[in-house]
Amino acid sequence: MRRIIEVVPYDRRWPDRFSEEAEALEEVFGMEIVAIHHVGSTAIPGIRAKPIIDVLVEVRDLGRIDGFASEMSARGYIPKGEFGIPGRRFFIKGSETERTHHIHVFESGHPAAERHLAFRDYLRAHPEAARAYGNLKAELATEFRHDIEGYMAGKDAFIKEIERKATAWKRRDE
Repeated sequence: MRRIIEVVPYDRRWPDRFSEEAEALEEVFGMEIVAIHHVGSTAIPGIRAKPIIDVLVEVRDLGRIDGFASEMSARGYIPKGEFGIPGRRFFIKGSETERTHHIHVFESGHPAAERHLAFRDYLRAHPEAARAYGNLKAELATEFRHDIEGYMAGKDAFIKEIERKATAWKRRDE
């Protein structure tokens, strides 16, 4: 069975779903955690998104995270290793075709983690860009309903442009 790409209107329950998951992750990773963040489109109020909660966990020592794989599996997560991003540990909750959460674990200060946070913060501060992103995702979900690679490729240029703007915007605030 192939994964269905679905983009839905913003759901006011998404922040609560993030908070619940953050508490569960604190039970697993404990003192390894530096911070837990709600990232991805479900963290941007008002925009359409795939109904999958993205959680970014910053940890002290990424090398210790593999030791939590069995406990994460017991809690319904599928460990995916780096999954295309060096220095990350990625877990999906649910199944390969029906997911509820994506967990991205990085060592605190990792550039990819900083990029995720800058992207989220920029879209929160720039509602017009956030709406454009939500609309693009909805269009791509219709066009690529069963093709995650096509869907991701369709977002790539927009994401890179927002990341460029977000990085410059963040530097101005520092």
